[in-house]
Amino acid sequence: MNENAAAKMIRVAVVDKSPLVRAALEHLISEDPRFEFVAVSADGEELLRNIEQTVPNVIVSGWVMALGDGKYILDHLQTIEAAPQVIIYTGAEGDFIPSLGMAHGGAAYVSKSEEPQELLDTIAAVGNGKMVFPYLDVKQINDNPLTDLTKREVEVLSSLAAGRTNKEIAQELSVSNNTVKFHVRNLYQKLNVKNRSQAVSLYHKS
Repeated sequence: MNENAAAKMIRVAVVDKSPLVRAALEHLISEDPRFEFVAVSADGEELLRNIEQTVPNVIVSGWVMALGDGKYILDHLQTIEAAPQVIIYTGAEGDFIPSLGMAHGGAAYVSKSEEPQELLDTIAAVGNGKMVFPYLDVKQINDNPLTDLTKREVEVLSSLAAGRTNKEIAQELSVSNNTVKFHVRNLYQKLNVKNRSQAVSLYHKS
């Protein structure tokens, strides 16, 4: 491969909680001549430690991860000059995640139920400056109760979905345990649910 061809290759990093998904994506992306696979991480915190050295153009990111989920990654990348573009790659269905991802600076959304070629073509499109949100329906987004949550309530719900306790959420957000309970009560009311399991289920389904 000549230097000009190498210079045009899109540098891709992957972050996902599943070892199987990480291995499959590394193989898939590495086999495509349009891309250079540069890094793989198990969570957002590890990814953010790696990108300064690996300098990806595009990140393929899962959404629910124990240490730094998709939203955490997007929010932190907004503080970085010339940050890589993020493709949200998740098995969770519905409009909430892609709409939230777009609102926080994501460049694309691909469902894990799609064919692998769809993801590869999306990486190529995003690497060339495009945004890809093929299933985003603005009316459904506006009708979705999850979009009524405040930014802090979304952070709490995302942490609940990652399996964190109230105490762990309080430490992560640097607030009191009572403040976390306050946000949890509010999001339960807005989502019309009675407990954590129902709220997390709605988070994954929406």
